[in-house]
Amino acid sequence: MAGLSFKAYQELKSSVHRDLLNKVDLERIASMRDGRIRGQVFSVIQDLVVDLDVPMSAPEREKLSREVLDEVFGLGPLEPLLQDPTINDILVNSHKQVYVERAGVLEETGVMFKDDAHLMHIIEKIVAAVGRRVDESSPMVDARLADGSRVNVIIPPLAVDGPMLSIRRFGTVPLTVEDLLANRTLTPPMLEILKGAVKARLSILISGGTGAGKTTLLNVLSGYISDRERIITIEDSAELQLKQRHVVRLECRPPNVEGKGSVKQRQLVINSLRMRPDRIIVGEVRGEEALDMLQAMNTGHDGSMTTVHTNSPRDAISRLETMALMANLNLPERAVRQQIASAIAIVVQLTRMSDGTRRVTHMTEITGMDEDVVSMQDIFVFEKKGIAPSGRVLGQFVATGIRPKFAEKLKASGINMPAGLFENVVEV
Repeated sequence: MAGLSFKAYQELKSSVHRDLLNKVDLERIASMRDGRIRGQVFSVIQDLVVDLDVPMSAPEREKLSREVLDEVFGLGPLEPLLQDPTINDILVNSHKQVYVERAGVLEETGVMFKDDAHLMHIIEKIVAAVGRRVDESSPMVDARLADGSRVNVIIPPLAVDGPMLSIRRFGTVPLTVEDLLANRTLTPPMLEILKGAVKARLSILISGGTGAGKTTLLNVLSGYISDRERIITIEDSAELQLKQRHVVRLECRPPNVEGKGSVKQRQLVINSLRMRPDRIIVGEVRGEEALDMLQAMNTGHDGSMTTVHTNSPRDAISRLETMALMANLNLPERAVRQQIASAIAIVVQLTRMSDGTRRVTHMTEITGMDEDVVSMQDIFVFEKKGIAPSGRVLGQFVATGIRPKFAEKLKASGINMPAGLFENVVEV
């Protein structure tokens, strides 16, 4: 700007901020949400910028004024990123390196903070807004913002290169069935089968890596649950946006400053069984609550759904088994596998491709036990063919031709699946 270096520009901004402090009680007004006060402060800032002894064009003065205003009322350099609806994740690696994710692809931004102290100030502003604190005695914080976005903070001594901040944005408008079909995340026949499975109260496990779209798919599938059923959702950080009227939302609680008072998912799952649920939806199983979830699916709460972090349907079963054994009840492995085989009907595997697109790569049925192994068969798979010059991943959704065993359950529930559903191929 006007030939100024980054350091000189930051100094200029700081001087305007200092002058503003002499004119306005920022501590008092920063917490106010009144748009008129914001406008009045902005006009004071503009007057201060005009008085600066630095040659600047009108757009440059406007930009400087906006940035000072963001420091007062917002989150400073992060504010433009938070206002951009195309950004899914904001990843601050250090005060001078900020990445964002757009449409599944990471890109570096030109956003920078003045120094570590400036970044720390913004971090403290974020965590204070959710009633938490971050310092050397408590150097990690995982919290949820008012709009549902998830925030993770880790600072020195745990973070070697200075404070780090990750914000996983929460879409104000959740993706719909139409969006998933338009994005070719799955095909209409696959959706038809999953829709029927939800209505017929078959329990579904959605697996995939970070950012693969597990919660989005869980949200969409839960939309097919009848309004006449009582649904209880249990999440680490509340993200699900169910449209039914009869929904009870539960959320875990982290420990307080003394390290006490935490409420874990397992406690909530056990408690939910006393709340007369028709279906239990666990946002993600990541520990010993897996055993209680399986018990619930096997004791009259069929049609329940959850997600798990894994790379394949077979891995999903192995991880579920490992997590169930974490409950330390000295259960034999075979007993846990039997629980899994009888509790879960379908495993849906999601993968984020190199071009940022999300695909359902496997829709797999659990058919029971074969000696000591959980038997599985693929109903649909996504076959990757290569990558186009543009970087787009090429492939096709292929039906294996196997008619699933649960088709009889669907028929018994009044849902008829044409044989052709299990025999199509769709290129993408």
